[in-house]
Amino acid sequence: MGVRNLWDVLEPCKKTLPLHHLQNKRVCIDLSCWMVQLQNVNKSHCPIKNKLYLMGLFHRIRALIALNCTLIFVTDGSIPAIKLATYRRRLNLGNDVENQATQDGANSQNLSSLRRNMGSEFSCMIKEAKYLGSALGIPCLDGIEEAEAQCALLNLESLCDGCFSSDSDIFLFGARTVYRDICLGEGGHVVCYEMDDIEQKLRYGRNSLISLALLLGSDYSQGVHGLGVESACQIVKSVGDDHILRKIASEGLNFARKKKNPKRQGQVKCNNTTNTLSCEVNMNGNLQIPQTDNQCLRVVEAFMNPKCHSSDSDVVHRSLVPHPFQREKLQLLCARFFEWPPEKTDEYILPKIAERDLRRFAALQSTSSQLDVNFPLKEVPVKCPISAIIKRRKVHGRECFEVAWEEFYGVKSSVVYADLVESACPEKIKEFDDKRALEKKNQRKSRRKKSGKECSVAEIDQKLQDLLLDIELGSKSSPMASQDIISDKMTTATKIDFISRDPPVILDSEGNADSRAAVLRQETGATVRKPEVIDLLSPSPLVPSRNVSRCAQMNARHINIIDLSDSETEKSPEHARKARELRLFLASIRDDSLNEP
Repeated sequence: MGVRNLWDVLEPCKKTLPLHHLQNKRVCIDLSCWMVQLQNVNKSHCPIKNKLYLMGLFHRIRALIALNCTLIFVTDGSIPAIKLATYRRRLNLGNDVENQATQDGANSQNLSSLRRNMGSEFSCMIKEAKYLGSALGIPCLDGIEEAEAQCALLNLESLCDGCFSSDSDIFLFGARTVYRDICLGEGGHVVCYEMDDIEQKLRYGRNSLISLALLLGSDYSQGVHGLGVESACQIVKSVGDDHILRKIASEGLNFARKKKNPKRQGQVKCNNTTNTLSCEVNMNGNLQIPQTDNQCLRVVEAFMNPKCHSSDSDVVHRSLVPHPFQREKLQLLCARFFEWPPEKTDEYILPKIAERDLRRFAALQSTSSQLDVNFPLKEVPVKCPISAIIKRRKVHGRECFEVAWEEFYGVKSSVVYADLVESACPEKIKEFDDKRALEKKNQRKSRRKKSGKECSVAEIDQKLQDLLLDIELGSKSSPMASQDIISDKMTTATKIDFISRDPPVILDSEGNADSRAAVLRQETGATVRKPEVIDLLSPSPLVPSRNVSRCAQMNARHINIIDLSDSETEKSPEHARKARELRLFLASIRDDSLNEP
């Protein structure tokens, strides 16, 4: 819980930041807070045996791994003696809970911390979370007492960039940056509070927040009965952060109760016990708390000097050392917890591991650039995780690349943001763009070549038809009465259009000529002779002149079809020149086609 209503007081300092804000940061996670959040989701959707809470933890971790966000799990240790009253009240133990809580609060100085029940359902959930984190390379720091106090100490000592916790009293332990919640998926974000904003906007320092805990109530005290949030804030602000604890040391909480009951001065009710506060303050403003039963001063001491592992201890140092990712162990855990095959586990986590290494490579490149040490990509000591860029993509409106990873990641390809690739390996983008430009250039050349071939075929066809027409018109061996020969841009033959109203006969290919001849035979009863096929590339044979009758009688008319061989019997110089030009032209076309690659 933390301090009663403190999150409402800090609401003006609340910031919603994109998930990308956590890139390349180290954060401590109060694992109990995360598991409580995920457990509530689990209870609202399915039974706890389905382990939806653990799957939610897995997806949170993989999202942060992809951002190269280094995580440290921190778990609770023993229950502090000063918190036993609150702990029993929450568990609702015994018939006279309030009396027992009061007694514990009064005698907390003589009590020792209570070891937690490691066999409880929640403790088993914490164990499962630690197993999963260990397989993903996340260290776990077991706190002496309060996990949020240990997180705050690491943050205060600049050993981490922030803390994940939903307990508001983490600020009272000294935390500077706190992430209260996290949201994944499209528009993923974190809810962040920073002590700098609290000090500037609200004028509350750490001493003021501890005073609010004494006035409003917290895990360590019940607060002043009947004192509202606004009144408590006004009292703290009126005294000031530098003097508020000194005033409590000299007067107790009397100054807060004077407005409610002016007659009762010099005494204050704190945790249902009436005590006169006495405390010595040295010249530096630090509290010198004597051995006294005063509960309020013990609360101040608990927040100012919590029981934690020191920042220079071996336990803390071990938690700061990177741990390896254990792929086989993760596959076994996912098969046990979620019934996933190894392939599905790899599909979820391996692209994130590769993306994490790409961000680390980008950070290395950025540091080298700041130091004016610029190596070509192939000479960088650390190998770039990307082997090649496959194609451009767009995901949720953002420019992305589909990239191929190096073989040792065990994943072929995935989609990453374009700005990440740009910061890590711009040479890969240039290589990809050059390759695409070359492909487009080759495609344009291919299209131009194809269109050029089409144009040359059309030109060849036109010239062929012109030459054939000249040859036909130059031949004078056979009369061609009442007919016009017209070029129709056909690839292998000409069309003869008759002046008469009878349908024309088109000499197309051999098959088409046969079919049309069959039609004419059915309509006229005449026999049609199949035309000869002439090889224009070979010299023309000397064939006697003849007239080929296509129809013996059609509407009482005789129609003569002149074959190309008839025209070649003429030995006129003009005819010979035209035929020679035709053969030379076709020979040049054949040579060009043979020389093409």
